[in-house]
Amino acid sequence: MTKLAFIGAGSTIFMKNIVGDMLHFEALRDAKIALMDIDAQRLEESRMVAEKMIAAMGTGATVEATTDRARALDGADFVVTAFQIGGYRPSTVIDFDIPRQYGLRQTIADTLGVGGIMRGLRTVPHLWAVAEDMARLCPDALLLQYVNPMAINTWALAERFPALKQAGLCHSVQNTVEEIAHDLDLPASDIRYRVAGVNHVAFFLSLEHEGRDLYPLLREGYRAGRLPKPPLLMPRCWNRVRYEVMDHLGHFCTESSEHLAEYVPWFIKDGREDLIEEFRIPLDEYPLRCVEQAEGWAEQARGLKSASGIAVEKSHEFAAEMMNAIVTNTPYVAYANLPNRGQVPQLPVGAAVETPTLVDGQGCQPTSVTDIPPQLVALMRTQINVQELVVRALVEENVDHIYHAAYMDPHTAAELDLWQIRSLVTDLLAAHGDMLPEFARTRRAA
Repeated sequence: MTKLAFIGAGSTIFMKNIVGDMLHFEALRDAKIALMDIDAQRLEESRMVAEKMIAAMGTGATVEATTDRARALDGADFVVTAFQIGGYRPSTVIDFDIPRQYGLRQTIADTLGVGGIMRGLRTVPHLWAVAEDMARLCPDALLLQYVNPMAINTWALAERFPALKQAGLCHSVQNTVEEIAHDLDLPASDIRYRVAGVNHVAFFLSLEHEGRDLYPLLREGYRAGRLPKPPLLMPRCWNRVRYEVMDHLGHFCTESSEHLAEYVPWFIKDGREDLIEEFRIPLDEYPLRCVEQAEGWAEQARGLKSASGIAVEKSHEFAAEMMNAIVTNTPYVAYANLPNRGQVPQLPVGAAVETPTLVDGQGCQPTSVTDIPPQLVALMRTQINVQELVVRALVEENVDHIYHAAYMDPHTAAELDLWQIRSLVTDLLAAHGDMLPEFARTRRAA
C-alpha cells in the first residue's frame, strides 16, 4: 500500500488538489494518507475535507491527521511539503513593510529579492529537518517539494542531503500555457512546448500549435495592442511585463508578470510611476492576496463542513501524476526542479534547474537541454547569483553572504546603494529574530 506524508496539510486547498488527484488513479486509490501540520484546527479541517473526498470517490484510501512529523513520515513512499514558515504575520508583513521604508517596493517577495532571501533563510532549516527525518524513517521516499523559494530550497537540500530523492514542483508552466491559450483563443491541450531554465525564470524555447510556431502571433498581437487580453486567473495581474520582456529577449517567461517585474531591474523604479501604470504592476500584491485568501478559505471551510459530499476534480499539479508513474512504472513527463548535474550545461553545476523530466519506475530523469539562447542564460545567471549566495550563507552559516546576496539582487541593486542595502538587511534580520537560524540572528544597533 502506497503511503503519502503531507507536511503542511493545513494548506487545505492545496491538500485538496494533491490528495484529490491521487484518488483518480487506480494504483493510488487505496493509499494511506498521513496529514501533518502544526496548526491543529486547520489540520482537522483538512482531515475532514480528505475524508469527504474519499467518500465521494468511493475509494479505500485512509487518512490519519497528526501534529507529529515523525509519525507522518514513518514508512512513507512519497512526501509532499507545502508550508510557509512565519506565515503572513509576522514574516510576510515584515518582508514588505521594512523594504518599503527604504523605498524598495515589491509585488510577491517569495522567490528572489530581499523578501525571497529572508524566506529562504526561514524555510531551508525546516526542510533540512524534514530531510533528516526522511533519512531515518523513509530513506527511499521521494520528496515532492512545493515550497518557495523553490530554487534556493532545492539547491540547499542537495547540498546538505545529496542522497535525498527530491523534486521541486511548481505550476507556473501549466498556468502560463493556459494564459497563452486564453490570449490566442486556442485549446491549452493542443499547445506543444519545451521549457528550460530556473524556477520562475524559465522560458518557452518552443511554442507550437499543430506544427505552427506561435511566437509570431504573440509578437504581432502585442505590438498591435491586442495582447495581452484581460487576465484569465487573477484580475489585478496583467501580463504586460512578460510580453515586453518577450519583445526584447525573444521568448516568453514561465512566471507571471507580477513575479517577473521584481526579478529584473527594469520595471519597478523610484520616480517612474508611468512604468507601474503602463505595465499594470500590482505592487504589494502578495499581502493583499493573503488577506483575500484567508477570507475566502474561511467561507469555503464553512461550506465544506456543511456539505454532504465534495466534488473531486483533477487539478493540473504534477505530484499525483508522478506518484502514479513511479508506482506503475508508466512514463510521464513533468517539469521538475532538480540539481544541475549537467542536464543544463550552460548553467552552473549544482544550481537548481527546471527542465522536462521523465518520471517512471526508475524515479526522476531530467532531460538534457543545451540550446538556451545566451541572453536568457545571462538573465538566469542574475537569479542564480542570489540563490547561490543564500545557499552558501545557510550551508556555511556565514551571515556575510546574506548581505552579499542582497547586493547582487537585480531589483534591489537598481533601487538602493550598498549602504542602504546593508542597513535594510540588518533591519530585516533583526525583525525576523527567532524565525531565522541562529547564525543569522542580529540586533539593530541603538
